[in-house]
Amino acid sequence: MYTPALKTKYTNDIVPALMKQFNYSTVMQVPRLEKIVINQGVGQAIADKKLLEVGLKEVSDIAGQKAVQTISKKDISNFKLRKNMPIGVMVTLRKERMYEFLERLIAVALPRIRDFKGVNSKLDGRGNYTLGISEQIIFPEIDIDKIVKIMGLQITFVTTAESDEEAYALLKEFGIPFKNK
Repeated sequence: MYTPALKTKYTNDIVPALMKQFNYSTVMQVPRLEKIVINQGVGQAIADKKLLEVGLKEVSDIAGQKAVQTISKKDISNFKLRKNMPIGVMVTLRKERMYEFLERLIAVALPRIRDFKGVNSKLDGRGNYTLGISEQIIFPEIDIDKIVKIMGLQITFVTTAESDEEAYALLKEFGIPFKNK
């Protein structure tokens, strides 16, 4: 049976390293990556419905799994937004697909960013990390010739860590290139 390289790295290298670093008494205390959520807000979809379809296809290609539309929760007249209008695209990755996506992100996509010096190391206070990407063209799955509009996306790493310090250590062990604090 196939297991992604990062999953075996987690069980063989990361778990023992984190147990030693944080003095856990059991393996079940070690934080793990629960899911990766890729989200793209397509605000211009109010005026141009085609952008939403393009975003849906691109996020599905990047994730390797079908993305779903997200809809607005309330009316905002300043943005000409009505309740239940499609406004974005998201996909949630778990298990094998999550590890495969993380591997592609670290090895292929992030190094393609211009003037890349690492990603910000600001976590949310509950052990989760959101990485903002300003251009979707850094992913090799996107064909640059077929780009309609350059759009950004957010990638959220949800961990079981109790604190930011533990989550930071976990993500650093996975190989996410953080800027030096």
